[in-house]
Amino acid sequence: MFEPELIHPVHRFAHRSIDFSRRIAVMAIVNRTPDSFYDGGANFALDAAVRAAKDAVDAGADWVDIGGVPFAPGPPLSAAEEAERVVPVIRAVRAASDVVISADTFLPQVAEAAIGAGADVINDTTGLAYPGLAQVVAESGVHVVLTHSLAAPRTNFARPEYGDVVGEVADFLRRRIDVALDAGIAPEKIIIDPGHDLNKNTLHTLEITRRFTEIASLGYPALAAVSNKDFIGETLDLPKQERTAGSLAAASMCALNGARIVRMHHVAESVQAMRLIEATMGWREPAYLRHNMSDVNEPAHGRPAGT
Repeated sequence: MFEPELIHPVHRFAHRSIDFSRRIAVMAIVNRTPDSFYDGGANFALDAAVRAAKDAVDAGADWVDIGGVPFAPGPPLSAAEEAERVVPVIRAVRAASDVVISADTFLPQVAEAAIGAGADVINDTTGLAYPGLAQVVAESGVHVVLTHSLAAPRTNFARPEYGDVVGEVADFLRRRIDVALDAGIAPEKIIIDPGHDLNKNTLHTLEITRRFTEIASLGYPALAAVSNKDFIGETLDLPKQERTAGSLAAASMCALNGARIVRMHHVAESVQAMRLIEATMGWREPAYLRHNMSDVNEPAHGRPAGT
């Protein structure tokens, strides 16, 4: 179990704080897109997206990530259209909860509108590649997630090659951290993401998962976005709807290797997995202690002992 030395363990968002030295935050995924990678558009309707976000909060999510455009290749979407998708969801969730909210966007105009609606974080899959985004983040004082990717979103990148994928991803993140700091973004507002599967094949992503300690060692809270991704499907030969166990295994491996945020579709199961890891690390107490704590081993929840 790896505990990274974080430059700023406690991160203060607008409505709550998270101590990443003692907490593994579960980020729920809500994609309001007709071509979402996982749900195929199930949350495209506004009421469905808001309901999915509120259900995630009720299931124990620490964080809700709301996006309007997938990273995968496809037609571009204007900033106005993207904002129309995400802003109403952010506004509704903020009105109902103090949960951390991120907007999954790389466009400055969308980021500005999302922040105005109540977003705490801009989750940028380009690592501040688009002019103006760093300035929006710095001036607003919100958090930013810096993600490794090689191609612009919605574009194809055939046969990515790396000499040492983890070393190259870590170097990229170091450079983007410097860009963020130079733009005036405070170090306690920076989160990093190695970009599982983004312009990487399955072998690359498995290597990142195995060596996640090298990403976490950069000193900033590291995010692992592993849920139901292609590397799990290719490794286990499973379709998207059957990758839950693999997703939980990958998230747990990353958490044990220093990840402090996991981006997941199945919230309740992910919260249980991360809370168990936290208890094992000694960061939280069990919900109760009964087993082998008295002269008679009482049955748990009415079941006979030993069954």
